[in-house]
Amino acid sequence: MDGAKETLKRLLEAEMRAQALVDQASQERDKIIQKALAEARRAEERFASRIPEIQQSFVTRAEKRAEQTVSELTRRYEERERQLEALAEERKGEASEIALASLLDPAAYP
Repeated sequence: MDGAKETLKRLLEAEMRAQALVDQASQERDKIIQKALAEARRAEERFASRIPEIQQSFVTRAEKRAEQTVSELTRRYEERERQLEALAEERKGEASEIALASLLDPAAYP
């Protein structure tokens, strides 16, 4: 019976060591989880703190694109305005010539 007691004692000690290892592993797991959660919170805070910077970057790019578009439209408008002015000047000359020809044509006045 002494042998059985010794075996039971060793088994109990082994079970206690195994339980201690399980408890230690569980504590380590909890520490790792807490560390990961803390790192995730820090990463989230870093991202949240950068939101204004990111927004400003988008606004700056949008303003630059808007300025480029306005500049291009202004250039096109001015070019078209010059074309219309040249066309008007050409038509004005033609109208003056026609008017002068009509005034000088004796057949135009019965």
